[in-house]
Amino acid sequence: MPSRGCNLTPTDYQQISQELVDLAQTPEGQWLLPFRSAIGAAQYTRLYRQVAETVVRGGRVLDWGVASGHFSYYLQRAGYRAVGYSIEDLTFAPLVNDPTYQFVRGGANQPRVLPFAAGSFDAVVSVGVLEHVRETGGDEASSLAEIYRVLKNGGSLICYHLPSKGSWIEFLARRSPHRHAHLYLYSRRQALGMMRAAGFELAEARKYAFLPRNVCSALPPWARHSGALGAVFEAADTVLERVLPALCTYHRVVARK
Repeated sequence: MPSRGCNLTPTDYQQISQELVDLAQTPEGQWLLPFRSAIGAAQYTRLYRQVAETVVRGGRVLDWGVASGHFSYYLQRAGYRAVGYSIEDLTFAPLVNDPTYQFVRGGANQPRVLPFAAGSFDAVVSVGVLEHVRETGGDEASSLAEIYRVLKNGGSLICYHLPSKGSWIEFLARRSPHRHAHLYLYSRRQALGMMRAAGFELAEARKYAFLPRNVCSALPPWARHSGALGAVFEAADTVLERVLPALCTYHRVVARK
């Protein structure tokens, strides 16, 4: 029997995160934007912990909308059986060259359909993907219905980095030229309502990330790569999340089939 993911330690998370930070400094990892600083990388620690607490280590996990590949890389290194899915090509060399990693490219003409059998996965993880499905011809309801279908009974959906309507960062980004802002934002009621409408049972829902992260890649190298500064930033953000949850940037939702 596979062991529980929760036997991973914070040291394990930090080691894998540091590998991604190191890769982000190389040409092959140039698209790993959040990992250009230790502060940016630290935002994924809670996702790693959530997966460890939710999914059996060795379980089959779908990285839905794999994008740059950083989360699939984590899953592979942490002892899960990762499968990446995207309607775009995967170019991240550490995954492309890994014979144990499975990547499936979807058809852009069928953005709602997942090419997997029902009950294929122990978990599906969406890291900043669900809010973009309307931009590629899909919609949230159809996507969630497909995710529900490919999950095993008792399997989990972990939806991470779902942008919040109350975010002060999004508010400013929408009013600042040359700043990235999401087209679609969600209230807590909308986020949870989408999950329930797809048939999911909600297990956990939280808002998080008060402080901006990616801008920290512009800091001087001594600060940008400081693990100690990253830990301080993470601790401060955790406090602010509890004090000012309505202004946080993202929702994190865990739902079960």
